Amino acid sequence: MFAYYMQLALRSFRRSPGLTLLMVVIMGVGVAASMTTYAVFRAVSGNPLPDKSAQLFVPQIDNLGPQNGSSRNHLPDALTYSDAMALMQAHAAKRQTAIYPVLENVIPQDGTHRPFAANGYATYADFFPMFEATFLYGNGWSGDDDRSQANVIVIGRHLNQQLYGGSNSVGRTLDVDGHDYRVVGVVDNWNPQPRFYDVNNSTAFGDAPDFYLPFTRAVAMQTGSNGNNSCAGSIRPLVPGWDGWLKSECVWVSLWVELPDAAALQRYNQFLSGYAAEQQRSGRFRWAANVRLFALTDWLDHEGTVPPETKVSLLVAAGFLLVCLVNTIGLLLAKIMRRAGEIGVRRALGASRGAIYRQFVAEATAVGVAGGVLGLSLTALGILGTDLLFDPAIAKLAHLTPSLVLLTVLVAICATVIAALYPAWRAAHVQPSLQLKSQ
Repeated sequence: MFAYYMQLALRSFRRSPGLTLLMVVIMGVGVAASMTTYAVFRAVSGNPLPDKSAQLFVPQIDNLGPQNGSSRNHLPDALTYSDAMALMQAHAAKRQTAIYPVLENVIPQDGTHRPFAANGYATYADFFPMFEATFLYGNGWSGDDDRSQANVIVIGRHLNQQLYGGSNSVGRTLDVDGHDYRVVGVVDNWNPQPRFYDVNNSTAFGDAPDFYLPFTRAVAMQTGSNGNNSCAGSIRPLVPGWDGWLKSECVWVSLWVELPDAAALQRYNQFLSGYAAEQQRSGRFRWAANVRLFALTDWLDHEGTVPPETKVSLLVAAGFLLVCLVNTIGLLLAKIMRRAGEIGVRRALGASRGAIYRQFVAEATAVGVAGGVLGLSLTALGILGTDLLFDPAIAKLAHLTPSLVLLTVLVAICATVIAALYPAWRAAHVQPSLQLKSQ
């Protein structure tokens, strides 16, 4: 029966090609606008580590006090060096890593390239298994390397290609700021977006880091942070020099912990509260202990990772699709009412209201399929031009994936069918006697 309805739909389209084309274009443009902005929004708001995000947490400690604006929902985004090291040395989590961004000069040894600046991170050995980093060659360093402040380094695939032509560089020596490091691993194309482990320092979107080196080595070499460093509200005067900075109340170190189950989470919460209470008893904090523990996805929400322009664009596009839907309802209604005489004849010959209803829903489905195909083409073009509306680092994350292709067609069909519900109902309730008399 569906094939018969589609035959009737094709005849109807041939009788009024202009009106049909207008409906297809309206739905195609509306769907394309929605799907293009949705592709960008999905790229920036997705879970960067879906199979493990529920086990990864960020601890926060109030080292400023309410007199400096701290509250339960507004704590420093990072930790002091002293707090980060105390939590690391307690080993209260299954895995844990302190992190801070660094900017170093890489000095090629082949003599054909000039030194250049490279972005990286000072971190711990647990960073790689915690965050499921994938390796092209070698592996991360060991816990012993952390403890011995070893001069080892893990480099990214892009830097490996730039310096070594993409070959296996494990075991080779890399000069970073005049110090030799032994390459122990090359990270493959691993660059989770958003870059969840450093959203408090970076824009969360961008190219993969060039290298990673041991946190303890970076501190021993007095390598400063290339990220945020907040000393506002410090309760002690700052002592000049590197050691003074490490002992200060300046917050600049990020800390992540892996807690595999609810019991581990509860134990760490108790440990964190106990640590802050101990700082209060020692006289360092002159306020009630105030700590929080954010899960990965909650941390992204707390830091406002999703750019506001993507949310606004999605809402505007959804509103535009609604306008297209209303226009399509009007066009379908006009088209159907022009065929009231035909509908009356069919009803007089025995067609049921349900048959009439299904006929026009089938016509709308055909329009939706055509609109979906057009919308798919326009969505592909729209994705190519997203850098005109969004930051290029964000725009390049949007891709036309198989799931987006399917969703685009389904949205077009569903939207058109929804638009046809009222016009089809009106068609099904045409009075055949009135139409036959008018004929």
